[in-house]
Amino acid sequence: MADKVKLTFCGGVNTVTGANFLLEADGKKILVDCGLTQSEKLADETNWAPFPYDPKEIDFLFITHAHVDHLGRVPKLVEDGFKGKIISTPPTKDLAKPMLEDTAGILSKSDKYNLDKIYSKENISRAFSLWQTADYRQKISISEKLQAVFLNAGHILGSAMVQFFYNDKKILFTGDLGNSPSPLLPDSDRVEKVDYLVMESVYGDRNHESREDRRLLLEEVIEDNFHRKGVLIIPTFSLERSQEILFEINNLVEEDHIPEMPVFLDSPLAIRLTEIFQKYKSYFNEEAQKIMIEDKSLFKFPGLRFTLNAEESRAIDDAQSPKIIIAGSGMSSGGRVVYHEQKYLPDPNNTLLLIGYQSVGTPGRLIEEGVKTVKIAGEYVQVRAHLAHIYGYSGHKDSDHLLGFIQEMRESLKKVFMVMGEPKSSMFLVQKVRDNLGIEAYAPEQGDSVTLDC
Repeated sequence: MADKVKLTFCGGVNTVTGANFLLEADGKKILVDCGLTQSEKLADETNWAPFPYDPKEIDFLFITHAHVDHLGRVPKLVEDGFKGKIISTPPTKDLAKPMLEDTAGILSKSDKYNLDKIYSKENISRAFSLWQTADYRQKISISEKLQAVFLNAGHILGSAMVQFFYNDKKILFTGDLGNSPSPLLPDSDRVEKVDYLVMESVYGDRNHESREDRRLLLEEVIEDNFHRKGVLIIPTFSLERSQEILFEINNLVEEDHIPEMPVFLDSPLAIRLTEIFQKYKSYFNEEAQKIMIEDKSLFKFPGLRFTLNAEESRAIDDAQSPKIIIAGSGMSSGGRVVYHEQKYLPDPNNTLLLIGYQSVGTPGRLIEEGVKTVKIAGEYVQVRAHLAHIYGYSGHKDSDHLLGFIQEMRESLKKVFMVMGEPKSSMFLVQKVRDNLGIEAYAPEQGDSVTLDC
């Protein structure tokens, strides 16, 4: 007789952020991710609400990758009594510390949050005292009948899917799936013979440009900005997107595809994370590793300047245009990019290049939708600069590739649960899976629980 496994959707439904899923099997309570919910702010007030479970009863927390919407509530989990094991890949653990510390630093500038209890140094330190690592495909024993493995998700450095084995059934949580092929990372692993799938759906309703097209588009945007003697602002996420854009610009410079000009990486966090990337070269794809044999650093080229302190950041204004500024945050809701947007968006000679997902309500989303005036860091700014988009640099699989990922396991799949997407994106992909593959697919609601036959 089959055992019952309970799956509860505690976060990450009807929204792209806040991943938090509870799996109960063989007397164990297991979380997959514990992330911040983010919309127009770095952390919504809901992040300070009690968890819908008792953290003291959680035995394991699996972290799929180091973005804060997947691990940003770990300090609160610890504060509320969690004493189980935290498990991730080695790069994710190394990247997690600066990500959490940076989030604490940003939140500490607002008096709206009680950070002493949640983002204290003590809680972050306690979290890492519970943190263990496992590499891809290394078996992790949870109980006598329950095991897990990490598989390469191809999303960011060290990102993983978590596959659970219980009796003869397989339950797969994708985390965020990478937009393969990536300039830096291997493709996400192919997975077959899964029974239950919990899958992200950020781009469930649209497709990206190809790798070749996105590189050509980047080259065109840079050249266009150069000829207009403008400032090209690229808001990026400090983790992965900054490194990918640097890698692409490095190649364009090395191959003489674009003129040399000042390029500023204006993000202390991105600079710190880039140093960690250098430590994990073996996690890069073959092409990136070959390039590194000849070019010891993937992230240095003529004209590139790292600006660590505030004085260096302000000095960017003195550099002659044309120039490129790569700065966080990716949705223009914080970080150093907001200063540059306030200064340069009103000038039609300048360009704002959006390369990542923009959450509903963020300044980046409003600009993407075509507003002519936007409130950035408390100041209303006229948007007269040229606006460019390259969706191919997203770190997420698009609609067709998500469907293709599911198709690999269609013979064994019993149910698919679409999470980590806006409702229209999740529901579009749900219908696509039902119609094209004939598989049961659902977009769960917050707090929903389902029983899986295992």
